[in-house]
Amino acid sequence: MSSFLKTLRNCFVLTIVLLVLCSIIYPLALTGVSQLAFNHKANGSLIEVDGKIVGSELIGQDFTDKRFFRGRISSINYNTYTAEDLKNDLYSGVASGSFNYGATNINLHDRVKNDIDEFLNAHSDIKKEDIPADLLTASGSGLDPHISPSSAIIQIPAISKATGLSESQLEKIVKDNTEHKIFGVFGEEVMNVLKANLDIARLISE
Repeated sequence: MSSFLKTLRNCFVLTIVLLVLCSIIYPLALTGVSQLAFNHKANGSLIEVDGKIVGSELIGQDFTDKRFFRGRISSINYNTYTAEDLKNDLYSGVASGSFNYGATNINLHDRVKNDIDEFLNAHSDIKKEDIPADLLTASGSGLDPHISPSSAIIQIPAISKATGLSESQLEKIVKDNTEHKIFGVFGEEVMNVLKANLDIARLISE
């Protein structure tokens, strides 16, 4: 009996020790290290302009103003809702996800066709076959903040016309906000749409 109680006591003590270690000490230590060493990233990589948070480097936004770069297609519209949507109970809460359309789904065909038509209406000098694929495909999360540099460059003539900024100024913005491959090997070069559009906003407000 005493052996049983001793084993039970040891199990109880071990449980308490692991509970304190894994549920309190480890999370607090990890949080402390991340706040000290990676404060910006640990707090969501938020972007602040004039003391106001305008977004995150990690979350895309829906830009429809012709003066700014447009991001990728989003199945959840980047969780953007109008006052009318909220009034009519169309707000479904914060979410992420993709369309999940199969290759033979007619909805995919119609969606891509509509997006091509919309893009060509805004960029009449562009041919359909020249539109980069990432401008017509949605990301898995629906929140991708990046587009390829080629997707940004193809939008430059229209943005230049809408803003009065020179194409060379816009090309510099694209270059400044392009994130290169990790170690020059892994991943692809991408441009952060929000950061690039904030640079445009600064220039046109000067």
